[in-house]
Amino acid sequence: MKVSVLGCGRWGSFIAWYLCNHGHDVYSWGPEEDYSYKILKETGKNEYVALDERIHLTCDLQEAVEHAETIIISISSQGLRGFIKRIQAYDVSDKNFVLCMKGIEVETGCRLSEVLTESGIDPQKIAVWVGPGHIQAFTQGIPNCMVIDSANAELKYRLADAFRSDLIRFYYGEDLIGTEIGAAAKNVMGIVAGVLDGCGFASLKGSLMSRGAREVARLIKAMGGNELSAYGLAHLGDYEATLFSEFSHNRMYGEMLVKEAKFAKLAEGVPTSAAMKALGEKYGVDLPITNAVYEICYQESSTPYRVRCQEMLSKMFARDPKSEFYSE
Repeated sequence: MKVSVLGCGRWGSFIAWYLCNHGHDVYSWGPEEDYSYKILKETGKNEYVALDERIHLTCDLQEAVEHAETIIISISSQGLRGFIKRIQAYDVSDKNFVLCMKGIEVETGCRLSEVLTESGIDPQKIAVWVGPGHIQAFTQGIPNCMVIDSANAELKYRLADAFRSDLIRFYYGEDLIGTEIGAAAKNVMGIVAGVLDGCGFASLKGSLMSRGAREVARLIKAMGGNELSAYGLAHLGDYEATLFSEFSHNRMYGEMLVKEAKFAKLAEGVPTSAAMKALGEKYGVDLPITNAVYEICYQESSTPYRVRCQEMLSKMFARDPKSEFYSE
């Protein structure tokens, strides 16, 4: 399959590496001024992968788009709407799109596939690729399971079958709403895991996994998805990998927050907490963990983060008792 991976940062460079090593004709694109592109161009590698010589690295977006049968996008979720407009300067009528990114558009509350649909891309040509796994493990040959989902059943079957290998076992997703919301929400919960690590409360991670997944399940159901999706690979599966991983950007962000240290890399859970908070209000869903993350990340205070986080935890423990599996 002819594939162009747009975005050559952490996941983009890995996806190009993975697909090339499993028989696909791969172009890897990045903006010429971007550090991720520059380091690959100058050294042929980054901190995650070495660029296979069979991969065609380019900063020419038209070249990358015209090469591909399948366009895989791996960029910051909040930049997707503007980026797809750039892509549409070229003929994409016969292209399939795969979103290998996790997030919810803050300004609109749209899932990322909805951003593409609202931009004029046929929903039957859109798929998402999500699930657990860290690049550092994959490149050591440690396998994992992931999900490809789409409103188009034929497309998701074809992509999952074409991309599977002994390194990644793909499952066919069955609920695009739940798959996307669950994948995005995982990053919010990852921040909480880091906060617990930073506060020395790692033993609470079991409760976090259980209550966090339940919270996300309620939101998925309210939005018209299958609440069981919260317990699948896209959310709970990826969530568990995040909560205990030294490689997770979101977990590390939360830990560094408590330690009053700056974390320079992208933590998608921060804007996602704002988007989820808005969705919770729109659909009337109780999201106590999400709202706590939003408050910590966005509300200004002179109180040290460690104290704020501990106060927030005390507040959550003081909430009225509820049935474990209550519904709204």
